[in-house]
Amino acid sequence: MMRRRHCIVLAASGLLAPLQRAGAQSAERVYRVGVLREVARPPVAAIFLPRALRELGYVESRNLILEERWADGDSARLPALAQELVAARVDLIIAFGAGPLRACKDATTTLPIILFGNFDPVALGLVASLARPGANVTGMVFAPDGTLGGKQLEMLKSAVPRATRVALLSPVADNLANSPQAREVRDAAAVLGMELVVVGLQGGDYAQAFAAIMAQRPHALFVGSSQRFLFEGRQIIELAARHRLPAIYQWREQVVNGGLMTYSASQYGQFQRLASYVDRILKGAKPGDLLIERPTRFELVINLKTAKALGLSLPQSLLVRADEVIQ
Repeated sequence: MMRRRHCIVLAASGLLAPLQRAGAQSAERVYRVGVLREVARPPVAAIFLPRALRELGYVESRNLILEERWADGDSARLPALAQELVAARVDLIIAFGAGPLRACKDATTTLPIILFGNFDPVALGLVASLARPGANVTGMVFAPDGTLGGKQLEMLKSAVPRATRVALLSPVADNLANSPQAREVRDAAAVLGMELVVVGLQGGDYAQAFAAIMAQRPHALFVGSSQRFLFEGRQIIELAARHRLPAIYQWREQVVNGGLMTYSASQYGQFQRLASYVDRILKGAKPGDLLIERPTRFELVINLKTAKALGLSLPQSLLVRADEVIQ
């Protein structure tokens, strides 16, 4: 009888252990991460951000909720959306771009904000410095200095040596000349002996934007930095091909989809670094103590099939510099 009771106790203990583990799992904290963009989540971000967070143990529907807001290209909506995220009691906010960052800073001075984009937050007055951003902001930018616009224009000039006039497609229609990227590209154009014309996107009408571009009779196109241009990239790529206009883009994914070339940091590598910021802050790090990172390695990616379709013979000196050539 004693032996039987002993077996029952052991069996009960064996049943209890899984229940204890299940209780521990159900008690796992669920983090709420806010995300603010000017446009809807690009397909690449839909894959890269959750994957990078998952590598660090944050899994949607288990211990992570992504509270995403976007303005459908209407920057006037950003302040209200930022307030929505604050009211949703998120643990932190990821701001994709200068406009979302400014809206988040205006909405909260205490909630951690992680910036992510191709802009100069110091020049725009959004942080004190990259080394010591201070307050509740940290994050990462895509270029070693400024926006990388000057180096990208050099690459485009190498691909199209005859180009003396280049068009810059900007994601905004207002204040074009004063955007940091436009200034960098304009300065580089002057050094390279090129004339720069800047055309802004009006209300999402890419056909109208390209009509304005082609009216200037450019020899090449510089596609500006915007998550919107990544999300709506196929329209730009198709119109550039239709007008037989060699173009440089901001991300590898645009070149994989048929764009001519890009010179930029690894997109997925950037999302991995972004996820590391999320992880550190959720574990207690103060954003103002974390320096704003800049990438140290960049990739030149060329789509040779697109070059041939454009009738463009790329110099061998450029091809040997490429990190990836898409045939």
